[in-house]
Amino acid sequence: MDLFHFDPRTVISFFLTLFRISVVLFVMPFFGDNIPNVIKATLLLVLTLAVWPALSFPASYFPAHPASLVAMFAGELVLGMALGIIVRMLIAAVQIGGAIINFQMGFSMVNAVDPLTGQQEPVTTHFLYMCTMLTFLTLNGHLHLIRALGNSFEIVPPGGLFLTPQLMTEVMLFAKQMFILGVRIAAPVILALFLVDLALALISKMAPQMNILTMGFPLKIMVGFLFLTFIMELMSEYVTSFIGAMDAVFLNIMKLGVIHP
Repeated sequence: MDLFHFDPRTVISFFLTLFRISVVLFVMPFFGDNIPNVIKATLLLVLTLAVWPALSFPASYFPAHPASLVAMFAGELVLGMALGIIVRMLIAAVQIGGAIINFQMGFSMVNAVDPLTGQQEPVTTHFLYMCTMLTFLTLNGHLHLIRALGNSFEIVPPGGLFLTPQLMTEVMLFAKQMFILGVRIAAPVILALFLVDLALALISKMAPQMNILTMGFPLKIMVGFLFLTFIMELMSEYVTSFIGAMDAVFLNIMKLGVIHP
């Protein structure tokens, strides 16, 4: 038995599959975040061995020139960023809503350290972010990311995704929805705290001897936390509808970025 008898095209095909998964997967959220390198490498090899028999690229896609290899790496990086930015916009929308709520509740100086980035962020932003991530993982959102990676083998050749005008337009539309969703998340708390401010203003007119500042801060914090619990169900509905549309959005993103001859 010849142990060294192998087809070079098979080895090249395996490395092309490994290249796609290693570049794209770890640019996406969750998989490429603050995870130990040993776990990343293990997950990479397991996924590559799992999908390679069914999803792989022929060896003819491997570039013959080093410059073409760099171009292919850039295309794979664009693919990972294009798929990951969709989920990160959901995260950014939640963080925008949390920042608005944090300001309205008077917690502008209360910050928490984000373990992923190491930067300080408002405490309500961090709380809503963690709740969103738990909801996303509970509803198997990470499996949709892996499914999108699998679909990319059929739609996008190695290094075949480009920043086309259609792709950039689609990303900008999602960016617009990010700000709208952030305001919609914070809207119940904003309205409740506005009514509290209005009531305190009327009280200060009718009873000027009362210390409105001393009474207003704990009242706004209490009402803010009360309505913060009410928006949990609202956020779960947003995340559920987002996950339901992820597959179609990912397919559209990949088709818009592929330039057909």
